[in-house]
Amino acid sequence: MGETDKIWNILMVGVGGQGIVLASDLLAQAALLSGFDAKKSEIHGMSQRGGSVFSHIRFGKKVYAPVIPEASCDILVSLELLETLRWTAYCHPQTKAIVLTEKILPASAKEYPSGIETEIKRIFADSLFIDPASLIPKIKDKPYLNVALCGLLANFLPLGPEAWQKALEECIPPNYYEENWRAFKEGRLLGCK
Repeated sequence: MGETDKIWNILMVGVGGQGIVLASDLLAQAALLSGFDAKKSEIHGMSQRGGSVFSHIRFGKKVYAPVIPEASCDILVSLELLETLRWTAYCHPQTKAIVLTEKILPASAKEYPSGIETEIKRIFADSLFIDPASLIPKIKDKPYLNVALCGLLANFLPLGPEAWQKALEECIPPNYYEENWRAFKEGRLLGCK
């Protein structure tokens, strides 16, 4: 299969309230606007209680199914540290992991598990960690972290900046567009360092 026939498999994961659904909408829309066929599948049933939320996004010349086969994920985007490990069955040794080092205590736990970053580095040879505390001052507020990570993700995908900007215009309410576009551009800069 040539590069033009490649099916891109992106898995976005986190917990309720982090904006996984919006981030996956932006990615799918940017892919469509770039001329690709795109499919998306998401689960957010327990999201209001801080439960796990995930979205499969697949795009390419022709995509027949929305769910990423196991061991086929190209890029895992995780907005919560521990959630990264929950989805390793969908990844392979070359999967790139983009991980926000946000720690949200699971409802059933009394304390956050230790050694998570070390384990992620062991599993993913290509892992990129983003500290939310260092990013938030640049993007105005915590709710824009999901869009900032889309900006970072954009550095690794064959989708043009015009498609991303148009996707933001179509998916974001007008009164929040400027803040989100700024967050996207700040995230994109992270991939240039």
